[in-house]
Amino acid sequence: MIRRIINIDEEKCNGCGLCARACHEGAIGMVNGKAKLLRDDYCDGLGDCLPTCPTGAITFVEREAAAYDEAAVMENKKKNQKNADKPLACGCPGSQSRQIRREDSAASPQMPLSESARNIDSQLRQWPVQIKLAPVNAPYFNGAHLLVAADCTAYAYGNFHQDFIRGKITLIGCPKLDEGDYSEKLTEIIRNNEIKSLTIVRMEVPCCGGIERAAVTALQNSGKFIPWQVVTISTDGRILER
Repeated sequence: MIRRIINIDEEKCNGCGLCARACHEGAIGMVNGKAKLLRDDYCDGLGDCLPTCPTGAITFVEREAAAYDEAAVMENKKKNQKNADKPLACGCPGSQSRQIRREDSAASPQMPLSESARNIDSQLRQWPVQIKLAPVNAPYFNGAHLLVAADCTAYAYGNFHQDFIRGKITLIGCPKLDEGDYSEKLTEIIRNNEIKSLTIVRMEVPCCGGIERAAVTALQNSGKFIPWQVVTISTDGRILER
């Protein structure tokens, strides 16, 4: 029969495994580090896996395929129930998207400085943080103040969580070491969500200009007009521009 079913572009697949976790029917598995549609009759054609894919590797196609077999799906679920909590074959189950609820907190004024430093709360509000792993349509992007930062900045600037991550959704990357251009992914995130503002934090080194260019290009290509700023951090941990 001709019906709607998913198609996975292996060239675009980065092997994160998010789609396999999102597929409740077990139609998708990881084979040699790539997502693969294992059985046509396990795919219901509803596409729960689509919004979880960070690279846009999954699309719908109309083709000859076996009919969705709910009974076979349920039987397979029972068979694999004992393995439900095991890590994915891709080796990266921790990349599953999730939101982290934070309450604003501060160290007690009576607490000695050394003790206070050991109890600084994380301000991270979502996972994952890598640009390439973040789902484009993750719910935490709607209404978010977006932080796009070079990954070295958090190591160079001591108060990074309080001054930059706090109250924002954070995406990080390294334009020198990562393959590809972030601008296309960031364009889709800004275009498809109600982003309230964009903060770009980069290091002073020339190679770090790639993350600034990608974010600014993404903002321009999105067709949206939102407040944005670039902050440059020196290699000795000072703010140079703001």
